[in-house]
Amino acid sequence: MSHYFIEDPNLKDDFREIKFTIFERSFSFISNSGVFSKNELDFGSRLLIEEIIKMGLFGKVLDLGCGIGVIGLVLASFFPHAHFVMSDINNRAVKVTEMNKNRLSLKNTTVLQSDIFSNINDKFDFIITNPPIRAGKKVVYTIFEKAYDHLNNQGVLMIVIRKDQGAPSALKKLETIYPNCSIIKRKKGYYIIKCQKA
Repeated sequence: MSHYFIEDPNLKDDFREIKFTIFERSFSFISNSGVFSKNELDFGSRLLIEEIIKMGLFGKVLDLGCGIGVIGLVLASFFPHAHFVMSDINNRAVKVTEMNKNRLSLKNTTVLQSDIFSNINDKFDFIITNPPIRAGKKVVYTIFEKAYDHLNNQGVLMIVIRKDQGAPSALKKLETIYPNCSIIKRKKGYYIIKCQKA
């Protein structure tokens, strides 16, 4: 069985197109086998994108665990004056994100391969993630902890996580790291959590 959070060089390509609309703006993305939510825009990512658009973005933004780049690239199209870095451990996902970046002709984006923060030294005003829950709690909590050190002062971590996949315990963990955490949206069992560094 292939996992989207693990590189599998033996997996055959199965490119496909997914289409969706966010706030009356239409998008078309290339997807592939071995990446997260390869057939459609998942509900959690859509909810996260919509809440962030309502909230607003500026400065330097990291989409951590970007998959095919939907979150970062959609937000980059809505916020052209911010700069977006998109990273994923899965090189297949990174390649597809590059393809989607080129399709959208976005100049305010950088794509790189990184195991969490292994290839990322910068600090950010926003870190956004739909974390790889199936990779396990240890990996997800490591993301929460390391994100703190990669945020500027007053920087914001934005997360989407389902209640039945550990949102309440994740919030408790986040509250031990960040001085200010809150659930800003609940819908269909999904929580959007916002945490701010002091």
